[in-house]
Amino acid sequence: MVKMDRRIAKTQEALKKAVIELMREKNFDDITIQDIADQADLNRGTIYLHYQDKYDLLDKLIESHMNELSEMDDWACKLDWSNGLVPFFEYFEKNYLFFSTMLASKGAPSFRTRLQNYVMEGFKGEIDRESGKNVDLIEDVMLQYAGTAYVGIIEWWIRNEMPYPPQIMAKQVGTLLERSL
Repeated sequence: MVKMDRRIAKTQEALKKAVIELMREKNFDDITIQDIADQADLNRGTIYLHYQDKYDLLDKLIESHMNELSEMDDWACKLDWSNGLVPFFEYFEKNYLFFSTMLASKGAPSFRTRLQNYVMEGFKGEIDRESGKNVDLIEDVMLQYAGTAYVGIIEWWIRNEMPYPPQIMAKQVGTLLERSL
């Protein structure tokens, strides 16, 4: 794997942070490239060295978080629900600014859908049919139910400034998912 130049990584990080900070103040559609450059304390031209436009920047930002979540899937999904969800809630806590902004933003409504689709994909294969508990239920309906509930809980937790620690949330949500899936 080729390691990215630290200056490039630092610049890209500053631009991503600037976008999130600006989205807390105004709608994404109203943010200009100049706003982003000013917020990141960089030249306008620097943005175009890294991204096609502000939409490309936002997309790459979202993509990087979705990739990080996906990387956790491999090992977290081998654990029981309660323990397996801890690293996810810790990740949401660590990246509170990003998730609170993206879930609250009118300018990025597709983010919630993207997160929900990711979650539902992760729940495939987790439905317990062997015990007989879900034998009469349609998989698509169950996935929609569980995915909507899980993303809704994340959204509630973040919007309420994380009133419970990640470990408590993981245990609570894990218990609920275990009961339904």
